[in-house]
Amino acid sequence: MTQKIEKVVAQVGGIILGKERQIRLAIACLLARGHLLIEDVPGVGKTMLAHALAASLGLNFQRIQFTSDLLPADIIGVSIYSRDTGSFQFHTGPIFSQVVLADEVNRATPKAQSALLEAMEEHQVTTEGETRRLPEPFFVIATQNPSYQIGTFPLPESQLDRFLMRIHLGYPDNEAERALLQGQDRRDLLEGLKPCMAAQELAALQQHALRIHASGALLDYVQELVNHTRRTADYINGLSPRAALAVLHAARAWALMSGRSHVVPEDVQAVLPGVVGHRLVPAGEVGRVNGADVVAHLIKQVAIP
Repeated sequence: MTQKIEKVVAQVGGIILGKERQIRLAIACLLARGHLLIEDVPGVGKTMLAHALAASLGLNFQRIQFTSDLLPADIIGVSIYSRDTGSFQFHTGPIFSQVVLADEVNRATPKAQSALLEAMEEHQVTTEGETRRLPEPFFVIATQNPSYQIGTFPLPESQLDRFLMRIHLGYPDNEAERALLQGQDRRDLLEGLKPCMAAQELAALQQHALRIHASGALLDYVQELVNHTRRTADYINGLSPRAALAVLHAARAWALMSGRSHVVPEDVQAVLPGVVGHRLVPAGEVGRVNGADVVAHLIKQVAIP
């Protein structure tokens, strides 16, 4: 099973150069059935990563460009009157896809952002009094620009919490950037990508991730991390039970990708920045928060059992 995953990592790594760890975190997020938020400055490959993941996993893909005038109906769909049938027919929106890229999600108004909430949590949408199921598997990969840039609307905590993981790509190192400058255009490479696995194989990997063993001591460690954020005055709010589950699911997926049948504390620490970095805000913090620094402090405060 891990051979298929390594093929995906290698293929996506041929498009997004020098970012193997971020690629592995993104794949772990999808194996854990989570939604992924990619935050960084424009031009570092956020959208390209989403395209490459969808193509490599063999999933249907739709892109929604979030803008200030976007409406919920543009995402979910709308009913249109048909003169032939004399009735209204529902025309599905781009949310009805296995992988949905919400590009620059924080450039849309909160009203448009809220159209994703039910879809991300329940894998369904309700419109005009009718609930419609979304395809399986269903992933939202959202990109956002830093909140200090012009024309952005901060994501509310309820929306952020729907994302299992948030990652940052950052600038490439000199070697990767030189290869990028000398190599073939990334768009041309993207068009040539072939699926490394079928949707059924991805579903099987997701089921296998759920069966990765987590010992009592490992669960003690996860609980102690979560409880520490709740009882200390270092953070505005502690981690929720959903966040605890997200840490465990992501750690199981990371263990699977590492070829192990059980979770070790290092798996938890590997995924922790991505899972809780956007959920924890230090008390009294003003402006931007470095999630990696917040999580590094948390790991130092909580000893491994």
